[in-house]
Amino acid sequence: MTVTIIGAGLGGLVLARVLHRHGIPAEVYEAEASPTARRQGGMLDIHPWNGQQALAAAGLLEGFRELVLPGRESTRVVGRDGTVLLDQPDDGTGERPEVQRGELRQLLLDSLPPGTVHWGHKVTAVRALGDGAHEVTLASGATFVTGLLVGADGAWSKVRPLLSAATPEYVGVSVVETFLFDGDNRHPAAAKAVGAGALYALAPGKGLVAHREGGGTLHTYAQLFKPQDWLADADAATVTAETAAEFDGWAPELTALITESDTPPVLRRLGTLPAGHRWDRVPGVTLLGDAAHLMPPNGEGANLAMLDGAELGQALAAHPGDVETALAEYEEAMFARAAAEAADEDIYAIMFGEDAPHGMVALLTGE
Repeated sequence: MTVTIIGAGLGGLVLARVLHRHGIPAEVYEAEASPTARRQGGMLDIHPWNGQQALAAAGLLEGFRELVLPGRESTRVVGRDGTVLLDQPDDGTGERPEVQRGELRQLLLDSLPPGTVHWGHKVTAVRALGDGAHEVTLASGATFVTGLLVGADGAWSKVRPLLSAATPEYVGVSVVETFLFDGDNRHPAAAKAVGAGALYALAPGKGLVAHREGGGTLHTYAQLFKPQDWLADADAATVTAETAAEFDGWAPELTALITESDTPPVLRRLGTLPAGHRWDRVPGVTLLGDAAHLMPPNGEGANLAMLDGAELGQALAAHPGDVETALAEYEEAMFARAAAEAADEDIYAIMFGEDAPHGMVALLTGE
């Protein structure tokens, strides 16, 4: 049996890699035209209890360690005037090593047989044919049938409706993403403010979260509690101006992370699936990652998706000829894991609550 995976994100690629290690063929269909069609997000801290376990199952733990950027586990919390309230240096223990998402994705891609990923193949529809078979329709009009379909296609999954009527709901937070390149030389004040790793500049209802990436890139997420139609259809200049206005009066080295961006701003609205989202077993199909348990970013999403992929691959390898037992085993563990994560403390209430930024300081110091 060939496993059909929709989506070439980290979770789908870990699944393909683990299947490959067990001699099970997989085909991955990805809407993007190539691995370099867009920037692949920012820094990820890969945790020993989930993401690193997944990479170990994929046989890529050593390759992952070569991608770790030293010093990036340092964390700084500041107020709107730039006053440093907490400065935690990287202690060198590597408990939450930081890598760039794009480099981790490329490591996974390079580990797969050539031709495993079909680029520029956008899935527009899927339908059940009975007996666990499903027909997949591509944007080109082409169709094919598969006996095992895995939706690794994110928040707006085309596969999810086969299993669940749930759709993402807006959580009330909009994010504006910016990049400053060669920060130490071209944006020295902002680079100094960010420091060696992560910066949290927070206030009630809003904040700037920035990371120092490789090559001195400063990658920032301006996060604001806003209605869902905030800046709907606005052009890049308007998004920049309106976002900067939300931080009027903040320290200039902080607002520079918005106003000096070397790329057009990207506006995203954060969504979530219901906590404890699950479904009854449907033959021949399952989900992983955000397609299964989308939640607001809290440092766990990529880790959970990779562990989903690894455990699904291992379950299929452990039950040759019995796909339904493998899928049921995988889903029960995944449902429990995702529900436990969704029940954890609300990081946004801590970061942007009434006592911000002091709530974040207390979280990081355990006080």
